[in-house]
Amino acid sequence: MNVLQILPELNAGGVERTALETVEALVAAGHGAHVLSNGGRLVPELEALGGVHHTADIGSKNILSVPWRIAGVRRLIAEHKIDVVHARSRAPAWPAIYAARAERVPFVTTYHGIYNASSALKRGYNGVMAKGDVVIANSNFTCDHIIREHGTEPDRITVIPRGVDMELFDPARIDPKQSADRRAKWGAPEAATLVLLPGRLTSWKGQRVAIDALANLSPNYHLVLLGDAQGRDAYVAELKAQADQLGLTGRTHFPGHDSDIATALMAADIVICPSTDPEAFGRTAAEAQAMGRPVIASDHGGAVEVVVQGVTGWRVPPADATALADAIDRVDDLTGVLDARARISERFSKAALQKSLLEVYNRVVKFAAI
Repeated sequence: MNVLQILPELNAGGVERTALETVEALVAAGHGAHVLSNGGRLVPELEALGGVHHTADIGSKNILSVPWRIAGVRRLIAEHKIDVVHARSRAPAWPAIYAARAERVPFVTTYHGIYNASSALKRGYNGVMAKGDVVIANSNFTCDHIIREHGTEPDRITVIPRGVDMELFDPARIDPKQSADRRAKWGAPEAATLVLLPGRLTSWKGQRVAIDALANLSPNYHLVLLGDAQGRDAYVAELKAQADQLGLTGRTHFPGHDSDIATALMAADIVICPSTDPEAFGRTAAEAQAMGRPVIASDHGGAVEVVVQGVTGWRVPPADATALADAIDRVDDLTGVLDARARISERFSKAALQKSLLEVYNRVVKFAAI
């Protein structure tokens, strides 16, 4: 079996990471793993896993390029005997669905996010992600959204939560010196209580709320906003100005992108996920719990399924800096932080995701052969 995954690029992000985990599973099972994207920093890792990368600007939103992109996907399907096309993002999903239908191969989608739909036109654009022969939802929250938003038949939707690599996200493999070195690199004092917000620097991830919350905490608290700005330099400047106006410049740190998130999580005392829009799943919250870290997340979206209120973390109202600060200050009241790893392993592991994905691929190929 040969599977072609299609996504805009291969840089940092949950979509990209899941694509690589899928490649790993396919290769391990003896299948062909192809990925079409515009490239990125994760391409060498994909190739090291045994996957084949094809480079094209498949995620372009230029409608005039759609016929060219459809033709390119069709060529890949024919040349590499692709059995399944799996689209992971909206813009590349449009040429992908036409190519898959033309070549008569199964078309699978993963509905990774809760896409904004401010108009009927935008809702129609988003709707391609609900047109797969199988539509994969990364949480029950996302599944309900697909049904409500697009009227998709429930029996075409399969819920497969994003997976945590339990071998990578294992506290036992992190040397305490690595964590101490990471804190020093960030500029956080050794005795500080370090609050970490991992995630790309974009407004809906809640960095503004986190800075406001820091202003309500004692000077011993430091905040690390860890992530790639992806060209949003104006937003980063706004965050730094906000911290400066609140007198928090020395307590707010912007290290940029970090490829070793496991060590970063171990360097933190508390991990926060204060998204102002609902997270479709909440992978960061799951990874932090796998590392034995208390988590505070906004009380909406997939985080409701991942964070057990008052046990493995706190859930607080979105965009409420006062509630976030209060939860940070009460983190020692949590009762189940040490047991969280076992729950994540049982419900949200990479191994479970990979097994479920292979089952979907095998099912659609078998059905297509009938």
